[in-house]
Amino acid sequence: MKFRRKLLCSAALLALSTAAAAQQQARVSGDVVRIGVLTDMSGFLSDMTGTGAVTAVKMAVEDFGGKVLGKPIEVVSADNQNKADLAATIARSWFDTQQVDMIIDLGNSATGLSAAQVAADKNRIAIATSPGTTRLTNENCSATTVHYAYDTYALAAGTVSTLVKQGLDAWYFLTIDFAGGHSIEKDASDFVKAGGGKVIGAARHPIDTTDFSSYVLQARAAKPKVVGFATAGQSAINAIRTAGEFGLGKDVALAGLYVFISDVHALGLKTAQGMYVTTGFYWDRDEASRQWARRYFEKTRRMPTMIQAADYSATTHYLKAIQAAGTDEAGEVMKKMKETPINDFFARNGKIRADGRMVHDMFLARVKSPAESKYPWDYYTIKAVIPGDQAFQDMSKGKCTMALK
Repeated sequence: MKFRRKLLCSAALLALSTAAAAQQQARVSGDVVRIGVLTDMSGFLSDMTGTGAVTAVKMAVEDFGGKVLGKPIEVVSADNQNKADLAATIARSWFDTQQVDMIIDLGNSATGLSAAQVAADKNRIAIATSPGTTRLTNENCSATTVHYAYDTYALAAGTVSTLVKQGLDAWYFLTIDFAGGHSIEKDASDFVKAGGGKVIGAARHPIDTTDFSSYVLQARAAKPKVVGFATAGQSAINAIRTAGEFGLGKDVALAGLYVFISDVHALGLKTAQGMYVTTGFYWDRDEASRQWARRYFEKTRRMPTMIQAADYSATTHYLKAIQAAGTDEAGEVMKKMKETPINDFFARNGKIRADGRMVHDMFLARVKSPAESKYPWDYYTIKAVIPGDQAFQDMSKGKCTMALK
């Protein structure tokens, strides 16, 4: 009799456990976790994001085992064509008709802002790895948005502060005319002035500019000590290359405020050497970053940018949060994402603040000369580690009303 009661008790516990597991699995909406990679697939930012971002997200899903809470993980992707209205339309369609749970990357700052707003309206998670604008964690912050890899404040904090301290205190900016360009010009200008320097001029160019001759001549005529390239992707490559052809870098320092390793690769070390850049990731920094980057290289034949590495890290962090929360519901997943530190090849003790900013160390790097580079993609010398609490704007000085309550 005693044995029978024990057997019945065990059976009841097993039934309850099975029912709990089934209930947990049932909390995955549509019986699938679907991730949407929304980025620039064909335009001027495609080298630093693009298909490489999709590859990174798919690697994260594969490494996670392809399932979470017993349900399959699927990845969809789309080209936002650098159009804010198109990004919003795609995001809305994904949420309404394809049951996408999270969108990631998001492309340039304007497309990122529009897509993140749709996600907030639909109570879905948006992880911005590609946009630079600090508006994502300031006036446009939301409870479902994470700004993961970097922002324009962090890029400016490292590069500008260092050069101004070296006496390079008269700046001219060549800026791309969209939200991210405006944001980094403002942040960089603030750091120039805070260091006792001055901004003596600026010029803004359209996204589709290919001929930068007139802009470089304007910069030279202003006689600055530094030309800050607040422009990105192919536009940055074309602008910096033109500056080199006109000999601008011989007597004026060139600062790549929005320069990624893909841009340095395209420029070549002969042109890019000596330039200071700030980054949140460098593939050759330590053994963990090298191991992951080599796996990525096997799939793409290119080393990852900061954005592409962040796409992998953020996707993994999101999936771990679903596992811990027992659901893919946005509010509960975000709670776990903010509670859980991020420790991987991308970040050490990274943390997501109440305003959605993922805080982690940044790195000030100098681009090597051809003679200094010993092997392919050996492009950076890390000059300084900038602690996360110094690299990113203090939340108390921000404009995120949600976080300041």
